[in-house]
Amino acid sequence: MTVKQLTLPELVAACTDLGVPGVGLWREPVQEYGVEAAAALVRDAGLSVTTLCRGGFLTATDAAGRAAALADNRKAIDEAVTLGTDTLVLVSGGLPAGSKDLHGARERIADALAELGPYAAERGVRLAIEPLHPMFAADRCVVSTLTQALDLAERFPADQVGVAVDTYHIWWDDQAPAQVARAGAGGRICTFQLADWTTPLPAGVLNGRGQLGDGSVDLREWRERVDAAGYTGPVEVELFNDELWTRDGVELLRETAERYVKHAL
Repeated sequence: MTVKQLTLPELVAACTDLGVPGVGLWREPVQEYGVEAAAALVRDAGLSVTTLCRGGFLTATDAAGRAAALADNRKAIDEAVTLGTDTLVLVSGGLPAGSKDLHGARERIADALAELGPYAAERGVRLAIEPLHPMFAADRCVVSTLTQALDLAERFPADQVGVAVDTYHIWWDDQAPAQVARAGAGGRICTFQLADWTTPLPAGVLNGRGQLGDGSVDLREWRERVDAAGYTGPVEVELFNDELWTRDGVELLRETAERYVKHAL
């Protein structure tokens, strides 16, 4: 998504040229290209798919909505298998229309994980609950902190459910450092993602993630913190930013890799 202006073949070529060894993929462009074709494209280039994003949206109250969400998440798990990644990132879902029941919404997520976790584990995939900044709690994700994410994940075996650690969403939380250590001790860190926090936020707030080094987050401190928790997997950069998406994608990818080395490595 950082360089969504690139087609999948362009992205794969740019990663190969720049020495980027893996790529986190999103379902929509993968489905448009063809899941098996995308898997072959990445595999033949010698790249790995680090994660697939996204599953989730598990808070529906009606039976039909719940069934549709479970079916879509099983499909996402199958897509992850085809792509060769062991991690499906979950954006859990916001409050249903007219509801103010945060606790009930979180319990429905747990109910869904009880069904999806075994299905994923049988196929070698882990579900990574990603807490999103509280400004998204109403419409996108009622899981707002690593504490909440781990409280959900720890109801299930670690080979079924873990968490995604994304600096953009948790950098403000003074409990998050201890929760990173908690997640590491339990083998629950499925992926580590970087983005910076810049203000003012754009209208709609979704596409306000800052390029590495442009904002308020001590990215290197967070990388060292996750390292200390025992995480040894890939580090992803995930930027939603309308201004960045207007730029040349290859140039942006090169800049992002350079910024990672400068500000986080």
